[in-house]
Amino acid sequence: MEKSTPFKAVALFSGGLDSTLAVIAIRRQGVDVTALTCTTPFDPTPGESSFPRGDFRDICQKWGFTLVTRHLQNEMLEIVKNPKHGYGKNMNPCVDCRILMLREAKRIMDETGAHFLVTGEVLGQRPMSQRKDMLYHIDKEAGVSDLVLRPLSARLLRETRAERVGMVRRELLYSFSGKSRKPQIALAREFGLDTYPTPAGGCLLTEPNYAFRLRDLLAHTPHPTVRDIDLLRVGRHFRHSPRCKIIVGRDRSENALIEMLAERSDYLLRVEGSGSPITLVVGDATHEALQVAAALCARYSDERSSRSVEVKATIGGRTATINSAAADDDTVRAMRIGRVTGRKSITV
Repeated sequence: MEKSTPFKAVALFSGGLDSTLAVIAIRRQGVDVTALTCTTPFDPTPGESSFPRGDFRDICQKWGFTLVTRHLQNEMLEIVKNPKHGYGKNMNPCVDCRILMLREAKRIMDETGAHFLVTGEVLGQRPMSQRKDMLYHIDKEAGVSDLVLRPLSARLLRETRAERVGMVRRELLYSFSGKSRKPQIALAREFGLDTYPTPAGGCLLTEPNYAFRLRDLLAHTPHPTVRDIDLLRVGRHFRHSPRCKIIVGRDRSENALIEMLAERSDYLLRVEGSGSPITLVVGDATHEALQVAAALCARYSDERSSRSVEVKATIGGRTATINSAAADDDTVRAMRIGRVTGRKSITV
């Protein structure tokens, strides 16, 4: 690594391969880097990077950069409700999300006296937000024109201020483009970067089933809570009425999460003494809603073949018993929020 310079940069840092390579490329030129990780309600795992914690610390220590985190929960939720630049294929407002994060990076740049910004974007890797014209548009909307250096594709883009005034050497930057990961993997090997996450889905908003659930939530709950958003990650979701939703756990870990997220005003249902999902009733739990929830709970329990299943329903420390047959296929298809295999997607 070259000797440190007086120059400072703030880098958007997801923990993924591209952003890690971008930070290392700038650190190798001696620039001090503050890496900014922004968390949103739609990250794959709330509050976690795509690196294991130990590896995260090792990368920061090895390459000598500082890591800071900013939580953009409310800001991102407002963008998802009404994105100025629209959605991608599902509910992903990629352009507006990038603008939000660059604005946050600019705030930290001003706070720390940094000179420019860095991202790991690769030209043409994502059709919505990483076209050349869109990259420049995003910078303008975020108020950071001429400040954003994209080291992996810099030589395919116009020079930024950091290059023109000699904060970094353009000839030591790269000209990657497109969706292939081979250039990045080769560069990681050159840098001696042995640990990095494999390419995988990042933002939950790009996943079709999650997008169905979020659309349904916003249609019936214009001002959702953090708990409402967290519940979208877990279980099978069923819309009973505009004011009532039923969520059925799929395994032990989801059962535990549903129990943790349940409030005292929610009903929790289970089939005792048997393999059973935890079933949560959120909202207006009418008698009819509880009957349907019991039938769904029975359907996904080990007692599904019984003519009558005893389901325990608990709220606020009080427990009642509901006897129910397992829900039939028609009930599931009519109420399920999301895709149903072999049928047209349902968005009740």
